[in-house]
Amino acid sequence: MSSSDASMTSSAPPPMRRIAIASMTGTVIEFYDFFIYGTAAALVFNKVFFPSLGAAAGTALALATFGVAFVARPFGSVLFGHFGDRLGRKRTLVTTLLLMGLSTLAIGLLPTTGAIGVLAPILLVLLRILQGLAVGGEWAGATLLTAENSPAKTRGKYALFPQLGPSLAFALASATFLVTALTMSNEAFLAWGWRVPFIASVVLVAVGLYVRLAITETASFSSHRKANPVDTSMPVAAVLRSQTKEVLLGAGSTMAVFAFFYIGVTYLTTYGTQELELPRTTVLAMGIVGGLVFAATTIGGAILSDTVGRRKMIIIGNGLAVVGGLIAFPILDIGTGWSFGLGLAVVLGVVGIAYGPQGAQLPELFPTRYRYTGAGMAYNLAGVLGGGVVPLIATALVASFASSFAIGLLLAGLSVVSLLCTLALPDTGAESIADSSPEAALA
Repeated sequence: MSSSDASMTSSAPPPMRRIAIASMTGTVIEFYDFFIYGTAAALVFNKVFFPSLGAAAGTALALATFGVAFVARPFGSVLFGHFGDRLGRKRTLVTTLLLMGLSTLAIGLLPTTGAIGVLAPILLVLLRILQGLAVGGEWAGATLLTAENSPAKTRGKYALFPQLGPSLAFALASATFLVTALTMSNEAFLAWGWRVPFIASVVLVAVGLYVRLAITETASFSSHRKANPVDTSMPVAAVLRSQTKEVLLGAGSTMAVFAFFYIGVTYLTTYGTQELELPRTTVLAMGIVGGLVFAATTIGGAILSDTVGRRKMIIIGNGLAVVGGLIAFPILDIGTGWSFGLGLAVVLGVVGIAYGPQGAQLPELFPTRYRYTGAGMAYNLAGVLGGGVVPLIATALVASFASSFAIGLLLAGLSVVSLLCTLALPDTGAESIADSSPEAALA
């Protein structure tokens, strides 16, 4: 190790701890806001926003409004990626957090269809689009806070902190709805109780803003801006001109992660309560367990990527996901609370192995000049394919084939595609973040 590397390693831990906590805190809050919508869509929105359609059609349309945000996410990655690459990571992340927080509060205060008619679901969709834009800009920036500041040899370990956002947020969202379910009647929950998690998120947003305003800009962006003070190029144009292949393969590599995760956090909530007829409290309690299992495998996959390699860990994760997709629904269909928890743990746990290393791998694919945009586009395109479309297909598959095993086959097939895309990607590593020269950054 060079003297500069040694110096960086010895001086980095204290500020890196603050940076890691800031990236994780903001990501947990944003994904919590994102996921409470998914839980509410599965449990409540068919009744309060689409009451005239019946249970099945209302649930399908409620989940479709959840999917709308995934369409918005790539646009959010381009919009906020532009400002993140031009103005800085920190200021952009403060903006995404505010947009998410205000949109979530507005959903919590939104009148139902019974009060204002068809305007209610229209406003719901518009607010969901704003949430999608915010999350589309969030992940890449939060990941770059850690990836661009961390010591090269431990980038996987530090980049795992924002990767914990979805798992911890899902556990927190499940816990919040569980508390409301245990402390009020079904009638009260439908009347007003579902609003509590949305309105209460304001407190979390305030904490997130406090933490994010206290951090500094990333080292890589500051160095790049100092070397290139005048840069009028369009980051999205540079990405598409130079690295379209990496965006598409990165999205394909990540697609299975999104498919498994959003089947777990949205579809299985509906499947457990409606198809398996399990108590809502059981389904929500097992959601907490599933979220924690996902967090554990995310940590393991990220830390191992510093020694085993990013690409190899993602290959292992996508390979195991093929098996996980085939065995999860037979376990779920045993129909008990514990089998539901085990099946959910398989669905969520298997993808953490691949998801953990992706916090370092996707940023390592792109140079500093358009890293926010490039990594965000790959990640959020995967979100559209795996998270926005797959839960809707899952609902149609069960209706058409009268068997949940068709969903497992779909997940296994997507995992094969992700595995092939990962094999086609270059291997990234410790030195991949650093642009070798200002000219390289402008390539």
